[in-house]
Formats: sequence, structure tokens, C-alpha cells
Amino acid sequence: MPRKTYAELRREVAQRYPTGQTAGGVSVDDIVQLRLQNSWESHLEIAREMSVVMRADMAAYDQDASKFTQSLGCWSGFHAQQMIKAVKRMRGTAKGTYVYLSGWMVAGLRNRWGHLPDQSMHEKTAVADLIQEIYTSLRQADEVALNDLFRALKSAQTEEARDAAIAAIDGFETHVVPIIADIDAGFGNEHATYLLAKELIKAGACCLQIENQVSDAKQCGHQDGKVTVPREDFIEKLRACRLAFEELGVDQGVIVARTDSLGAGLTQKVPVSARPGDLASHYNKWLKVEPISDANPIREGELALYQGGEFVRPLRLPNGLFPFREGTGRARVIEDCVANLTEGGADLLWIETDTPNVDEIAGMVAEIRKAVPNAKLTYNNSPSFNWTLNLRKQVREEWLAAGRIKASDYPDGNELMKADFDATDLGREADQRLQRFQTDISARAGVFHNLITLPTFHLTAKSVDELSRGYFGEEKMLAYVKTVQREEIRRGVSAVRHQHEVGSDLGDTFKEMVSGERALKAGGHANTMNQFAAE
Repeated sequence: MPRKTYAELRREVAQRYPTGQTAGGVSVDDIVQLRLQNSWESHLEIAREMSVVMRADMAAYDQDASKFTQSLGCWSGFHAQQMIKAVKRMRGTAKGTYVYLSGWMVAGLRNRWGHLPDQSMHEKTAVADLIQEIYTSLRQADEVALNDLFRALKSAQTEEARDAAIAAIDGFETHVVPIIADIDAGFGNEHATYLLAKELIKAGACCLQIENQVSDAKQCGHQDGKVTVPREDFIEKLRACRLAFEELGVDQGVIVARTDSLGAGLTQKVPVSARPGDLASHYNKWLKVEPISDANPIREGELALYQGGEFVRPLRLPNGLFPFREGTGRARVIEDCVANLTEGGADLLWIETDTPNVDEIAGMVAEIRKAVPNAKLTYNNSPSFNWTLNLRKQVREEWLAAGRIKASDYPDGNELMKADFDATDLGREADQRLQRFQTDISARAGVFHNLITLPTFHLTAKSVDELSRGYFGEEKMLAYVKTVQREEIRRGVSAVRHQHEVGSDLGDTFKEMVSGERALKAGGHANTMNQFAAE
């Protein structure tokens, strides 16, 4: 809903307190400031508003594929806050930027049981807690920024300066953006999925991403041993998410249906087919089976299927799981996606791939769009890919096929990763393709949203390693100043004024509101933060 302007809100409050203050001496101007700084009554209201934002972005992408959206996976509210601040400094707006909440990073970094793999072993409450934390941090960024704008208004000496300050307040763009929240495989059955979905939505999530793996056998999308559920089971979980959105009044809520079938060769259940051509029959047709005959009879405790006019035995592993036929992953992905959109009511697709290949994904999307012309994807630009090696191999193969190079010009295999090839024609071509990868995949493969699942995990590891090597090595304090503080100052990173970043000026303002001249403030002349210029 549209925000009230400074003038509208001040007029409304002044009608209640025509003397300019409450009976207890609270100023009308202070009430207006705090009202504008507190834009949402609850995080559920954020979910409702951000779902509208995301739907508008999806409609814009349908008209122009260059208008794709992006996010980075953030494992703390501070990471999300700094990401949005960086985008706003660079672009002047955060529109088209989201936050991705990765289940991998919740498992690895945000649970009480230590660092765990991405197998849904962490407390599911940690996911809702992180959404809540992210929005608390983004809202605090709003409060800090608006407080600075109100300080400019209070110090304005001319009508022109006052008008400019009010215009800046009215034109302020929030740091709050949509969150795509990873709910894994739902952490249980469809009812457990529904209950968890409600908690994530109440915490602020306008978009839920759910995958078609078996909950109690869930694996990271880039590991082996993945087990999928029958399509009917997954559709029931999609419905559970939709009911959670509808119950809470988030009627524009977005559901991302992820399929892991490209790399999943197993299923836990053989669904019951009620008639030829239903979801179960299409799922079962890909099972690895063998004919039943006098020479290979059915035995006690075994399962038989009637397919193509004969009885066959689906292979069964010692753990009770059923394997699919090799090479069927692509076909299963396409069928999954069509069913998720047409029968499950999903809004976006997620195809988990094993390499970053635009042609491969575009080919699958072209098949899906034969059934659903406006099918759109969220794509994981995953750190699990060796991007340098993959793209260099792709360029090498294409140039060999085109006769542009000889096999001896560039090595095959991992040696191609070496820094020796960074400045070569092939290295530069691969880097150019990396630079335009998201643009290409959005134009050619229907990718509405590009994300990186674990960037802040890897960035933290690299940055701490870089600082530690210098600080505990020869450079000592120079390492910190050179790698951190100078860069913060020169890039205009507001966190260099760390007390201001976490709200010390907010505290001073509030003390002034209630104590006036008696306020004991932190921001006086002796505050060392004054050594840094304001953002």
C-alpha cells in the first residue's frame, strides 16, 4: 500500500495534537519521524507487499527478458543489509534485487548442532528465524537512513533546504526486498510442509522454494544419492504451500517448484496408477525394469508392474529404493516441470543441473514451453560448478568443432584451469561468456531470476583467509587497513562508521526526543567515528 508523505502524516498527527505536542510533551515532529521509520506493522505485511513486487517483476520479464532479477544467498541479516546497500549505492535503487535464503547455509552455518551438510538435519525453526533476522536488519537500515534524513530536515536553515529534505524523505526507497526462502523438501509430509510454510510466511517470505526430493533422504542438489518423490506427492506439497499463503492473506505469494530429477536416479515409492496416461503411469514408465518369464519368474515378496502389455519386475536395491533407467533424467525433468505448473499451481521452476550450460537448459525449457508457453525459471548459478573449467571446456569443444583450433593448442581436462590460460584467447572468451551468462540464460532459457546460493559463505572464507594471512603474517596492521578499511572508505561503504551502522545515531535521536537537553548522547565531538566522512 502507498506510503503516506511527510506532509500527509504530519497533517494527520497535528489534527490530533494541534498544540504541536502530546499531553506528555512528545513532539508531533518526533511522532511523524518514528511513524515513517516504522513502515510495516508486521513481517506478514512485508510478505504481502513483496509478493506484489515480485509479481510485477515477473510480468515485466514476460514483456522483456532483459528485465531478469538477481539475488545472492545470505546467511545473516547483516550480509543481506550490506548487499542491498551496495546495490543502492551502485544503481541508486534496489529494484530487481532479492535476497536468497539458502537451506544449505542454514544447515551449514545457522543451526544449533554445528556445521551440518545440506540434508535437512537442522532445526526447521532456524529457517524462519533467519527470515525474521534478515527483515529486521533491512528495516534497521531504513531506520538509520531515514534518521539521517530527518536530521538534515531539523538542521535546515532555509525553506529551500527544508523542501529538499522533505523531498528526500518522501522519495526514500526502502531496503526491504523480496526473499526467496528455501524450504528444502518440506521437512516432512504435506501437513508438516504447510505448518512450516506458514511460519516462513509470517516471518516475511513472499516466495517459497520447495524441491521434489524425499524429505528424510534429502541431499544437496549437487551431490549423489538423490531420491525423488512421485509427482502426486510433490503436487500435494505445492498445494500445502499455496494453502499457507492463502490462509495468511498473501494471495500473490510465489511458489518455486524445484526438480532434482536430472541428477536423481532413485525413487522411494512406486505410485499407484489409476488409468493409462496419469501422473503415476508417466512416472513409473522410467523405472528400470526386467521382464518376468519362466526363466526369470516373480518371487515371493517381489513387485510386478503391467507395462506395455506384459508384466515386468522393477529393480529394487537392498535399501528398498527403485532405480530409474539411465539417461532418462532430462525427460523426467520436462515432465516434472509441466506437471508442477499445470497441476501443482507452481509459479516458477527450478531445474537443478550438473553444469552451467545455456544450451542444455534452453533445450529443456523449449520442451516445457510447448505445454506452458510462459514457463519461467529461477536458476542456481551454483558455486558447486567449477565455472572457469566448465566454460573453458565449452569454448574449447566449440572451437575444435569449428576448426578454429587444434587439439594440441589447449589441453583437455583440469589442466585448462591453470592461470597460464587466463590471458589467452580461449581464457578471455570464457570470461566474456561468464560475464554475459545470466543475460544469455535469461534471454534464451526463460530464466526470470538468477541467484548464487552460497556466495557469502565462500566470500567470508576467502576474506577471513586474506586478512588472517596478512595480519598474522608480516603485514600486521597494514593488512587490516589495506584490505578492509581503506577499501570501505574509498568505496563509500557505510559500515566503516560501524557505530552509526548499528544505530548509535538512532539512539541519540530517541534520547533527544524524550530527554531534550538532558540527553546523554554518544555522537559528540569525542566520538572517534567523526574521523570518517558521512556516507
